[in-house]
Amino acid sequence: MDFRLSEEERAFVAEVTAFLDEEARHAEAHDFMAPDREADSMLADSPARRAFNKRMGARGYLGMSWDGVYGGSARPGIYEYLLNEELAGRGAPLIGKGVGCIGKTLIRHGSEKLKAEFLPQILSADVEFALGYSEPNAGSDLAALKLRATRADGGWVLDGQKTFTTSAHFADWYWVAARTDPNVPKHKGISVFLIPMDHPGLTIQEIKTMGDHRTNAVFFDNVEVGDDYLVGEVNKGWTYVCEALDFERFTFFTVNPIITKFRVLLDLLKRTERGGRCVVDDPLIAQQIGRLAADVEAAKMLQRRVIVAASKGDVPAVEAAMYKLFSTQLGQRIADFALDALGPQGLLSHGADGAPDDGKWEHSYRATILDTIGGGSSEVQKNIIARRGLGLPLN
Repeated sequence: MDFRLSEEERAFVAEVTAFLDEEARHAEAHDFMAPDREADSMLADSPARRAFNKRMGARGYLGMSWDGVYGGSARPGIYEYLLNEELAGRGAPLIGKGVGCIGKTLIRHGSEKLKAEFLPQILSADVEFALGYSEPNAGSDLAALKLRATRADGGWVLDGQKTFTTSAHFADWYWVAARTDPNVPKHKGISVFLIPMDHPGLTIQEIKTMGDHRTNAVFFDNVEVGDDYLVGEVNKGWTYVCEALDFERFTFFTVNPIITKFRVLLDLLKRTERGGRCVVDDPLIAQQIGRLAADVEAAKMLQRRVIVAASKGDVPAVEAAMYKLFSTQLGQRIADFALDALGPQGLLSHGADGAPDDGKWEHSYRATILDTIGGGSSEVQKNIIARRGLGLPLN
């Protein structure tokens, strides 16, 4: 696979780099550029981060792969990949679920009304979305969801619960999967709706996670939704959800943070001594570093397969699943190795005296567990690879 960048692509990277260098001098850059944070750095969950996204929109960086008729510039998907990698390297908010999951799914399946209402807002970063998929008894088995959508005059009424909705406390709109037909096989009775997050029938409760990230439970009590906010066709939602998750993995799981994290750890270990000698001189430590270095290179190649598929106009389902599975587990392996190599000091948390990298590795150990769950658990990725990639039957 030839992944050398063209002259135009290299020029684009230079342009984005110059833009981010300029942004780094902004008074609030400490908020929207945070390379030492874990996955929460990608969210536009503060006024400064939303303002940064609006400046990206003004530069034409949002929706670059969309067709011109929808306000995009019809650039190949490689440009969104290059943008996201530069953003991820700075710890800045990524182009997000609005451009990928929501926008691209609306372009493929949404009504003209939904396209006209939401696509311009996505391009200008005037709207943030939350994804309403997981439920208390329907996490990895998403098709088992039970949030009920009942037919009503001119629309639907939704009752039930969602859980682990990460953006619910700051999003403007809710992209929700609900059961519209309980009498058909579970994959065939699901529909997708768009609901304003300030709907009086929604109640949001915070869920604290072991990685210090906030997520939420959302309760639906007689939430009325008009037919014009149904996405695509009734009972075709499973297809839309799967496509949206594929776009989410493509958009969110960049490789630059893994590369950066590995380099930061290697630099730290070169400065760490134990028993009068540098820890990297230990043959066992050196062997483990070599294995992780090879894994980082493998992650880069898997991510590039995702980009190649997306740039051809395909939905990178299997490629995204392979990369998501491998990269998130690699993140865990790097964090595990960091604590082993650093010894007891590695367990010190942020603010503790003598904590290596101010507790980065203790936090990473907790936070990377969540990465293997969000966007579809590792078990889900294995099923996608088995069924779609290898053609294996369901049990």
